[in-house]
Amino acid sequence: MKLLTLIITFLITATTVAVTEPIGKISGTVIDKELQEPIPYATIIINDMAGNLVSGNTSQDDGSFVVDKIETGEYMFQVQFIGYKTHSQKITISSNNANVDFGVIALEPELSQLDDVNIVAERSTIEQRIDRKVINVGKDLTTAGASASDIMGNLPTLTVDQDGNIAMRGNDNVRILVDGKPTNIPAAQLLKQIPSTSIKSIELITNPSAKYNPEGMSGIINIVLHKNSNLGFNGNLNTGVTFGENTRYNGSLNLNYRTGKFNFFGNLGTNFGKRPQNGLIEELPNIAKQDFFILSDNTSILYKAGVDFYLNDKNTFSFFTNQNRFTGETSGDFDVLYLNSTEPDIFQDFLFDNKNLSSTYNAVYKRLFEKEGHSLELEADFNIIDGSDTGRFDISGGGGNFASYTDNTENDIANTTLNLDYVNPLTETSKMELGAEARLRNSNSVYRSTNENIPGANFDYDNSIYSLYATYGQNLEKWSYQLGARLEQYDVEAINNGQRVYEDDYITVYPSAFASYKFTDMKTLQLSFGRRVDRPGLSQVNPVRDFSSPRITVTGNPELDPQFTNSLELNYTQNYSKGNLNAGVFYRVINNEINQTLLLDPEDPNKLILTFANGDDNSAYGAEISGSYKPFKWWSLNPSFELYTRNIKGFVGTNYLEVDNTAYNFRLNQTFNATKQLSFQLFGMYRSKAQLLQIEAQEMYFINAGARYNFLDNKATLSLNVNDIFDTQRFQFESEVPSRQRGTFKPDSQTVYLGFSYNFGGGKNTALKRKNRDDNEAQGGGLF
Repeated sequence: MKLLTLIITFLITATTVAVTEPIGKISGTVIDKELQEPIPYATIIINDMAGNLVSGNTSQDDGSFVVDKIETGEYMFQVQFIGYKTHSQKITISSNNANVDFGVIALEPELSQLDDVNIVAERSTIEQRIDRKVINVGKDLTTAGASASDIMGNLPTLTVDQDGNIAMRGNDNVRILVDGKPTNIPAAQLLKQIPSTSIKSIELITNPSAKYNPEGMSGIINIVLHKNSNLGFNGNLNTGVTFGENTRYNGSLNLNYRTGKFNFFGNLGTNFGKRPQNGLIEELPNIAKQDFFILSDNTSILYKAGVDFYLNDKNTFSFFTNQNRFTGETSGDFDVLYLNSTEPDIFQDFLFDNKNLSSTYNAVYKRLFEKEGHSLELEADFNIIDGSDTGRFDISGGGGNFASYTDNTENDIANTTLNLDYVNPLTETSKMELGAEARLRNSNSVYRSTNENIPGANFDYDNSIYSLYATYGQNLEKWSYQLGARLEQYDVEAINNGQRVYEDDYITVYPSAFASYKFTDMKTLQLSFGRRVDRPGLSQVNPVRDFSSPRITVTGNPELDPQFTNSLELNYTQNYSKGNLNAGVFYRVINNEINQTLLLDPEDPNKLILTFANGDDNSAYGAEISGSYKPFKWWSLNPSFELYTRNIKGFVGTNYLEVDNTAYNFRLNQTFNATKQLSFQLFGMYRSKAQLLQIEAQEMYFINAGARYNFLDNKATLSLNVNDIFDTQRFQFESEVPSRQRGTFKPDSQTVYLGFSYNFGGGKNTALKRKNRDDNEAQGGGLF
């Protein structure tokens, strides 16, 4: 009897556990109803009947999804993706209906997505992937200004200074790629040359894996330009004008024609106009002041053309070229006024005439094997820059001690890259990647001056890099990991006027490691480690004078050593039914950090030299938090906050300095949908004070506002943006070394932008998934 009672008790307990234990499993595949193609990264949401989030997931690259461990009960099942109508369906999980397989779920595009290709979304979106943030550029960003430089300051993690120099997490040692390819154009100049309407997306990679070129201490910014692969003839036209102290114009035209085995694509973009900047530098206490005015009149034409040839389902050949033609005329004046002194004032007028042509040629062959994801890819990339710069300096005053003169500089730069990538999914849960790369860089700068006191220069700077890499990754239920290493041999030689002034060669290993843990399908924690290098750029090592005023000479340092960075990051991502949250912390150790430094001229103590030097080993750490929230259908918010702390040590002249810098940035972007056709936007940014080795940068803030109206069946959009409404955007600093100074730089930031875009064509075939060299998207929420 006791045994029977025990058996009955056991059965009752087991039945109770079985009923209450989560038994449900939901699966299916999400596709585009019109294209009949998979939709990756679609959001899967399971809500209870009260509207509370229970579980969820995102679809993989093939559109498939699985949500398991669902308790019995009634739920509302939803599938969401930007640009598509939400699919909603009531479901019941029970012991008799534990596994719900939806099969194929075909999402229907919204009206604005039909009958045109290359639609640019109204609002920019941010995707947090395993190794990067991807900003899909919408009309809210393209209307922020005419060039890439104008929109970068609106993005999380990035800041842009008064000269257009970009920094990631408070550090300007960042690598800029265009379509995954390096360029020899200085970053600040490059960002001003790329029209904002030519940009499809911007990828922020703060801790890249061993698969990537390890250059760039702060990470990588990859600018992806528009390209289509849609059947028939399709296109998109964008144009805009910026009204400020001077008027500037920008525009772009994106076209493609897909027929049979060929896809032809092209992009033409331009921006031109005058951009003024005012400034004042005061030497304290009440010694002298330098007033300056700079007017840049630049024209940039960027065009991209290419073809994809689909030999068959397994073999693809692709070729494209980027051509960037830039002409610029920069004029201005520097006036040095001595206060309470008999020293005669100095007046300098200058005019720079700059021209360069940057040409990139890229060819790719990709071979797919029978096993899904098994591929081999061979890529060749060649980039050349042919540039010239003429500077005329007219100087008066100064007691007749200064003479007018002319500088001429010729620059020839070539960069060749050969790359081989092999990917093999060893099992359904593991993947191995192997690769080899060769990079050859050659540059020559010839400088001549009519000033007899300034020697000429013929500077050659050549380097070669040969590398091998390997990565291995695996998904283990809730855990995912990836381990990798990159081995590089580096040789560099610098020759000035026939004399070798610097050479070095070394072999370095760059390890990387990633680990990810999924608490639930909506909550993920990621940990990563990587080692990177920041090799001096040509502008940092070139001894040829970049600019000169009566008080300051700007030049490079050919004896700069590379700096190395070891970086550790921890990131947390959580998705909600009305938004998402991304939070992270990082810690870096930097060896031989490269800093810009201001030195007293040894030949004239009344003048300063602005150059670069290696400092001591430094450290940095910080935290970032960003997200999106849609409290109502008509209102969405995108806030972000970044906090950085750096310990900076180094020499300024003969003085050893050490400073601790803590700075933070806050951004808030809000979108208000008045009707289906009319929307408004409000953007604000605040940047705190920042202490650098020599200067203390003062706080800065500004507010922008905009409106957009869609018409002609949503094929056309009219945009209006008012930037820096209260005219507060300016760069101010104070300094104690090598002399006590304070300064202000004021760009033409209070502007009004009016833009128009129009989409035409009726192609409906998805773009070829042609691999981008620096594209490593995660699949299925794992590491590969």
